Amino acid sequence: MKVFCIAGARPNFMKIGPILRALRKEGIESKLIHTGQHYDAIMSDVFFKELEIPTPDISLNVGSGSHAKQTADIMIRYEEILQNEKPDLTLVVGDVNSTLACSIASAKMNIPIAHVEAGLRSFDRGMPEEVNRLVTDAVSQYLFTTEKSGTENLLREGKTADQIFFVGNVMIDSLISVLPKINSEVLLKKFGMNSKQFALMTLHRPSNVDDRESLMRIADLLKSVQSKIRVLFAVHPRTRGNIKKFGLEDLFEFPNVILTEPLGYLDFIGLLRESKLVITDSGGLQEEAAFLKIPCLTMRENTERPVTIEIGSNTLVGSSSKDILPLVERVLINTYKQGEIPPLWDGRASERIVQTLRNLN
Repeated sequence: MKVFCIAGARPNFMKIGPILRALRKEGIESKLIHTGQHYDAIMSDVFFKELEIPTPDISLNVGSGSHAKQTADIMIRYEEILQNEKPDLTLVVGDVNSTLACSIASAKMNIPIAHVEAGLRSFDRGMPEEVNRLVTDAVSQYLFTTEKSGTENLLREGKTADQIFFVGNVMIDSLISVLPKINSEVLLKKFGMNSKQFALMTLHRPSNVDDRESLMRIADLLKSVQSKIRVLFAVHPRTRGNIKKFGLEDLFEFPNVILTEPLGYLDFIGLLRESKLVITDSGGLQEEAAFLKIPCLTMRENTERPVTIEIGSNTLVGSSSKDILPLVERVLINTYKQGEIPPLWDGRASERIVQTLRNLN
């Protein structure tokens, strides 16, 4: 069996690394295809280094563009690879444009597809990721789920039980593997923070950062939160670009806030572990916080990862300060809920995926 593993954007790298290692440990032929959806060093190269991901076997170098253009470019270039190399399986992870594009190209050529992190649903088709998830699952033969809701959604959509495998969360495999490498004392000193005395913040979704009014609401929230606890705000390139575009730089300058560029994986996970709480709109960060039992306030109206709320430490808070600040205060006086680690988030999901593929072959 020859497996092509697809990665293209920052959320993919934490998931594909442990799967590649498990495939190669089992002697299964595999190739890493990097689409280049995220192509700069801070969004891509640093993750390969820190997660010890091997150099990609093939790079498509698609770069940026609209959703349609980026998806189309990946499909065209990946189709050429499929025609030349004829793999037995395309393995995709997550819900980015690379996931969708390589799945469609494979389906058109009758090459089976395995989707890792299948079945997650926000039920909000205004999110591009939701469309990517739905279409990818529709054309995939093997569906690996991270939580019970994923299995339930897939069955409701017509997939059969023998196509669905509950294996746990491969992103937690990466998280567990890097924790021993992180020197918390050095990291806290680097950013001038004290353990459990700061909030970590990161926002990048269009609903939060793509218009002036939303960014002004975030600035007001930041002003209120920093009056209660120091804030380390890791500013996504999209967010920083829009702050500059709307001329709002001065609104984000506060005495108790540190603004940083996007962080490498080790630094970010280390800071998350040492934080008192995290404010975010990231899907993956909801999961990482749940595993580390860090209070997570998610500035969205929905989540495709309900287990992080039902079992973990996550709460949906929308975008209103009046809903967020009372929860910040509960965290600070230690009356916020105590989360638990969801089932099978144990660092062995990639092993279960590879064993399943071996048994299917």
